[in-house]
Amino acid sequence: MAEGFWERLRAGLSRTREGLLGPLSTVFQGQKTAELLERLEEALLSADVGLEETKRIVALVEKKLPGRCSWEELLKAVEEIIVAELKGAERDFSLSSSLSVLLFVGVNGSGKTTTVAKVGKWLRDQGKKPLLVAADTFRAAAIDQLRELGESVGIEVVAQKPGADPGAVVHDALVHARSVGYDVVLVDTAGRLQTKIPLMEELKKIRRVVEKVLGRPPDERILVVDATVGQNAISQAQLFHEAVELTGVVVAKLDGTARGGAVLPVVRALGLPILWVGVGKGLDDLAPFRAEEFARALLRG
Repeated sequence: MAEGFWERLRAGLSRTREGLLGPLSTVFQGQKTAELLERLEEALLSADVGLEETKRIVALVEKKLPGRCSWEELLKAVEEIIVAELKGAERDFSLSSSLSVLLFVGVNGSGKTTTVAKVGKWLRDQGKKPLLVAADTFRAAAIDQLRELGESVGIEVVAQKPGADPGAVVHDALVHARSVGYDVVLVDTAGRLQTKIPLMEELKKIRRVVEKVLGRPPDERILVVDATVGQNAISQAQLFHEAVELTGVVVAKLDGTARGGAVLPVVRALGLPILWVGVGKGLDDLAPFRAEEFARALLRG
């Protein structure tokens, strides 16, 4: 994993880190006190860790720390607890078939289209041959954006005119991928959550198209979550999970958010692995999720 990425993540999580550690440092006097634990609880809630997860972490810190402790011991205790909470969310990504299909879902504005291009580039850098599919046919801007991103990294994009049937676009892309010999197809989909019933039906249709062509559903059904929306991501995820049975999550826009702690309740609520995390808009601003690196970036900078 490129060290430069985690440096950018540490910088991106600075607002979350300041919100967590600032309130603690003002009351810390070398011992575990009721006021310190109260400030920890407030800081975790401000970072959008969520009430249930916050109470669990505070209780574990109270149990783990001796009465007198150093600042380093306090940080280490919180870091170890967060790592333990997130360790189960790690999963090494691998392609399971000669032609794998990755279906990306998420609301408009989540960073989904950019993430599709980032993952495509990441896969190509791993020696794979990816194909991008613009199945968000309701927004001409989404089609144009994916075309431009694909062109910038030299990855082919299958697209049709705005208003085309998304299922037909995916069907044609799969036929093309087979004929040309692509390893993996990455499908960008619409995210019109305000009309969620038609959207979810459309996603189910795309899934059926993949099943018809390949004899199985998309190998991965990946939710792209905008870290800046915090716990609202949980309700979004549950809707998409009902439609396509999600297999993983990408957490995007971790840079510059004060809500980086929302990763914890998202993981616990969904029980899904975090496949990648993203910072910034650069196509290299993506890396596989690692609990220890994330916790270190969150607490130590």
